[in-house]
Amino acid sequence: MYLTEEQLSIYKNQGFLLLPEYFSRTEIELMKLELSGLFGENSPTKVFEKDGKTVRSFHGTHTKSEVFNRLTRHPFIVEPAMQIVGSKVYIYQFKINIKAPFSGDIWQWHQDYIYWRKEDGMPKPQVVNAMCLLDDMNEFNGPLFVIPGSHKEEMIDTTVPHLQMATTNSNSSSDSTWLASFNANMKYSINQKMVADLVTKYGITAINAAAGSVLFFDSNIVHASPNNISPFGRTTVIVTYNSIENIPLPVSNPRPEFLVSQDYRPVTPLGADALELCCPVEF
Repeated sequence: MYLTEEQLSIYKNQGFLLLPEYFSRTEIELMKLELSGLFGENSPTKVFEKDGKTVRSFHGTHTKSEVFNRLTRHPFIVEPAMQIVGSKVYIYQFKINIKAPFSGDIWQWHQDYIYWRKEDGMPKPQVVNAMCLLDDMNEFNGPLFVIPGSHKEEMIDTTVPHLQMATTNSNSSSDSTWLASFNANMKYSINQKMVADLVTKYGITAINAAAGSVLFFDSNIVHASPNNISPFGRTTVIVTYNSIENIPLPVSNPRPEFLVSQDYRPVTPLGADALELCCPVEF
């Protein structure tokens, strides 16, 4: 499914595009059922909140889950991704972010590309995020905040006052410095004055959408999310597609494969029934 010229224009100007209720209830329930089986796994790809027990995110799940692998090849997200970056794409990153009821912590104001540039050697921001909502996202459960148009500022360089050595992942290996990019004290967060200036210039909005919706957003758009103090959890699956013309350069200390894929094979879209074909039950 390809985007219209109007949709592409909205994405270019705003830095994001929301497509409401893009996936069916059956497809969403299938993904949630698949996700439920991951919580009990002891895996270094799992990140916890500060309490050390609440799951914050999973990474690289598409390599061992047929359901999520099929999602990454679904034409509803692959074809728009190719339009946006202007070439064939490969899966650069796959993660599942969770805002648990009452305990889901904040994601500070940041851009994504600065991490990929500085940590992974990505040459250009010729990359796009596709976020699939597995739950409703609303004003109560720690929604995504975005500053529309802030991607036009390009990468905002930030200094790192100190390296936050993460200690909240009991399943991680000894080399867990990559966790500083994913815990609540994010490595390249944007300071309050800069955020205030950007909001004055561009405004601010919160994503409010039903489960099944998909949000495409630019790697340089400034975004964040508050903690979730409501009884309503919210989970999102984020597939990051990088252009095959934008392969990262070698770095001295590469992050783990489950976090930054080195499989540069172009994604071949499946049919529109990609998820339904692996559905074991009728919901």
